[in-house]
Amino acid sequence: MADVCKVCEDPLVLSLDLADSDHEETTQETVPDDLLLSCGCHFHWQCLLDQASEVATDLKCPSCATYLLVTSTSAPPAGASSSSSSSAPSQTTNSIPTRYTNEGGAEDNLDILPTLIEESYLAVHPEARPARAMHTMISEGDVNGIVELLMDVDSDADVDTDAKQLLRWTDPLNGGKSALHVAIEARQEEPFWLLLWLGSGMKGDFFPEEMRQVGLPRTEVAEEEDLRFIADGEGRRPRDLLEGMGPPWSLYVEDWLFPSVT
Repeated sequence: MADVCKVCEDPLVLSLDLADSDHEETTQETVPDDLLLSCGCHFHWQCLLDQASEVATDLKCPSCATYLLVTSTSAPPAGASSSSSSSAPSQTTNSIPTRYTNEGGAEDNLDILPTLIEESYLAVHPEARPARAMHTMISEGDVNGIVELLMDVDSDADVDTDAKQLLRWTDPLNGGKSALHVAIEARQEEPFWLLLWLGSGMKGDFFPEEMRQVGLPRTEVAEEEDLRFIADGEGRRPRDLLEGMGPPWSLYVEDWLFPSVT
């Protein structure tokens, strides 16, 4: 008997609707959707994510209750001197390795622990979902997506946040980083300038001309809300990140752009 999902007991496939542009018809195609845990239990991807809060809490398979967490310890970096390597702390990594098969093929040793933790958090804090989505867009340099998302949250009565809150949100699942931290770490210049345009008190004369055409108006920003002064979970402000980077990013460490904070 073929394996089925341990949650819904349906075959481990996903049905996709495919539009035929030539005949204006819609056809269905089935593709694999098989998430195999180390205990041998199979799930649809979404079926397991629907159990994310439970699995992320007890770290057990929701079907057979097998403990899934794998802990590994890495040695100090290769090339370290014997004295420094003996004192350097080992790094411990937790993971839930799986094998996931979908239309793109099979992926071995896929760690789903970060995904489960994220889904568990978002189940309790659904208002954070658009903010997490925006941070992903920032890291990918998707300026059009960011602008569209910010417009949508201000016009959608069902979303319990607004563009101003979204811009200043700090991610507890990513070290308390703000949107500007993410843009700098990902070296994404367009999102970097867009965020400063929308979420800082910088004078408009300093901005690239394209920022004036994004379709989002600037509003007055108080110093305590200015993205340039928001610290992450380690107390680092965006200027602190820039100081450790090479050109062109290190060139932005100027008081007119990122004033020092005493």
